[in-house]
Amino acid sequence: MSNKVFQQNLDDKKGPQPGGPYLIQMLFKEPVPMPDKEKMTAVMGKHIGATECFCYDKKMAGFAALDHIAEFQDGKCPVQLMVMKCDKFKGKGFDAFLLSQMWDCQEDRERIFRECRYQVVATDMLAAALPALERANLDADFLEALAELYPSCEAFYFQNCGKLFLAEDVRSHQIEGQDRFIRFGVNVRFFNIEGTEDMLIDTVGMSTLFLPDLQYHFHDMDPNWVVNHAYNVASYILEHDNPIKDGETIDGVADGQMCREIQWKCQYEDALIQPLRGVLDINMGKYASGGR
Repeated sequence: MSNKVFQQNLDDKKGPQPGGPYLIQMLFKEPVPMPDKEKMTAVMGKHIGATECFCYDKKMAGFAALDHIAEFQDGKCPVQLMVMKCDKFKGKGFDAFLLSQMWDCQEDRERIFRECRYQVVATDMLAAALPALERANLDADFLEALAELYPSCEAFYFQNCGKLFLAEDVRSHQIEGQDRFIRFGVNVRFFNIEGTEDMLIDTVGMSTLFLPDLQYHFHDMDPNWVVNHAYNVASYILEHDNPIKDGETIDGVADGQMCREIQWKCQYEDALIQPLRGVLDINMGKYASGGR
């Protein structure tokens, strides 16, 4: 746990934009060449399905995901998956606030930022037009293709949510379906509120799929229980395209497990902690803090 004190800053407009690109930064100790076109096309096809390489040069490679069609008012076209050339990584833009919430890589974080001097950036384009579940699975498939194409990658950083993972944790996971997006594309953050016994847990990353992030403002409950609850609710919202209406209730927590006998009320509010975004605030009944 970090003991650093941060200020609430809802003027910070740097946060991810709803529906914005799913940006993956792969970090390396040494420069890496762009894999050859045939290999990239084969690995993309293996993980994503029908793909077509529409650009390939020293600067970038682009693939059309032919099974994933983005529809717009004036037409439709396949979602594009872009991989940039290897570039220098200076480790800038990672302030103490972001670093404090990299829970999956705490022990290796400083070493990674010290040793990795190169990066390859990959992103989806036009994917905001897809249904949330389809995009979540496509982005997870894309990640798995990248992990195979770049075996010397040391770590993955997910810009939309601020998560950092060792590459081996990305390659060895046993998660299936849309929960892969929740694992890598959604960060559950934890804060102590200074001068009080209150805690705040929220998520970042759901807005990439135009789904609500979650927020819990509470006291006197094990925060790990609340973290697990947040991941479970995020998964439920993604799987069912957010069926939760303002004022409805969801199962609460007893002894660390979700419990039907306890109901927590949900309402849509603005986030208490940056980035500025709408959240689904979950009122934890007798454990709730703050006014709503």
